[in-house]
Amino acid sequence: MTITSTTSAQKKSRVDGQITGLAGELFVAAELLKRGLQTSVTFGNAKSVDLLAYDPQSKLAYAVQVKALRSTNYFLLKHKKVEPTQVYVFVLLNKPGQQVRYFIVSGEDLYSKPEQFSKAFMAPKMPGILPNVLKALGYEDAWHVFGAAASNT
Repeated sequence: MTITSTTSAQKKSRVDGQITGLAGELFVAAELLKRGLQTSVTFGNAKSVDLLAYDPQSKLAYAVQVKALRSTNYFLLKHKKVEPTQVYVFVLLNKPGQQVRYFIVSGEDLYSKPEQFSKAFMAPKMPGILPNVLKALGYEDAWHVFGAAASNT
């Protein structure tokens, strides 16, 4: 009988969650800048706010929370932690070479209508939202949540 050991090189490496989160934030920041919103990444300096965006046309400012996944899975988010005044952008990064997908939801929608996002969003353990639910509800590429500048580009 031969015993083999598994080396760290043989194990599938797990992607660092911080890298995924930062990639999501930077992709969203790039999209907002491309759409005419002045955007700044907080790099963790603002509690529960990943990006700050300003629409020079409407003079509205947005606090943005980004939730990112590398592949189709479950966006972890507790309903009781949702801030109604923020905008939530759920980012599905996908593999290199595949298009990034964005789901944009106002915090007010998440906060006031939690049942529409499925029972899982209200679950006591591991609450969250699936990308297919966000797509079915019409939130994919809903950049209009950011107002005139984002919608006109």
